[in-house]
Amino acid sequence: MFKKLRTVIYHVNDIGAAKKWYADITGVTPYFDEPFYVGFDINGCELGLDPDFTHVNTGGNQSVTYWAVDSLKISLEKLKNAGARILQPITNVGGDIHVAIVTDPFGNSVGLIEGA
Repeated sequence: MFKKLRTVIYHVNDIGAAKKWYADITGVTPYFDEPFYVGFDINGCELGLDPDFTHVNTGGNQSVTYWAVDSLKISLEKLKNAGARILQPITNVGGDIHVAIVTDPFGNSVGLIEGA
């Protein structure tokens, strides 16, 4: 049924600020850049920024997408310095797999995963 993660879309209230923030954090320039959608290709996965909240449950973010990173410690420090708030500190979830979650400046939960 599910093959792989293809697209993650974060809804943002300031697409210009979000575009800059994610470009700075990822080091990637958007391949698609319009007022209604900004798309980044992050190693074959689409990170989309969408300013339209029409079909979004604004009661809270109930899902987390995890991005693989080489070092949680370094990644968390970089995100924190860029204005993200740590929601879940580094947590061992079994074996050598560790996760953490931050909240970006636009209210989205961004998961990080290291190991296996």
